Amino acid sequence: MNNSTLSSGSGTTRTFEFGRTHVVRPRGNHQATIVWLHGLGDKGSSWSQLLETLPLQNIKWICPTAPTRPVAIFGGYPCTAWFDVGDLSGDGPDDLEGLDASAAHVANLLSTEPANIKLGIGGFSMGAATALYSATCHILGKYGNGNLYPINLSAVVGLSGWLPCSRTLRNQMEGSIQAARRAASLPILLCHGLGDDVVAYKHGERSAHALNSVGFRNLTFRTYNGLGHYTIPEETDEVCNWLTARLGLQGSQS
Repeated sequence: MNNSTLSSGSGTTRTFEFGRTHVVRPRGNHQATIVWLHGLGDKGSSWSQLLETLPLQNIKWICPTAPTRPVAIFGGYPCTAWFDVGDLSGDGPDDLEGLDASAAHVANLLSTEPANIKLGIGGFSMGAATALYSATCHILGKYGNGNLYPINLSAVVGLSGWLPCSRTLRNQMEGSIQAARRAASLPILLCHGLGDDVVAYKHGERSAHALNSVGFRNLTFRTYNGLGHYTIPEETDEVCNWLTARLGLQGSQS
């Protein structure tokens, strides 16, 4: 049930076995569902424990766990990862197969939500990168492999992350009025610490510029002095306020 099978153009198939999914139910009227994606080597429960403390009583949080796979940045040592990566910047080659499999897994988690519920994706570090990749799939209407992307996103949040496939995004969007319209209207919040020594601040800033330059007009980029590769209450407060405003949540700040 947690497997995602992807066929590549060469005819070979890789199956990714995703870990346990943790769900935080809304304490109030259910208005939005957000899939939140952890960072490299982490698991869904780490974030579900934090998210359930936030004053957002109208949001259902879904916190999946990435597959355990060999990761190039660790010399092939296996750990939980949404895709394979050689460096945490977006400079290296993009693992399209892994990105598509994780984006499809997230879309599948959102696909069973009621029609009147607003849908979003957020994440930290590599989870933020996967959330941003999902955002590009949404505006293009398809995954990297060409398959239809089925989810209509209302909000995307990325903390201490980067944008995968940034080099090819402009070419993919060219000539598509629908993609331009979706990009202009999709609310995105990006937050990054100036003291981040894992995913350098410049990579987060560059990702924000890349999204802006191709027409993501509804993008907010927040900088935090002295913040390393972790989150702080000031940042989570920003996320809460932003989600409340962008999703039109009622009675969240109880």
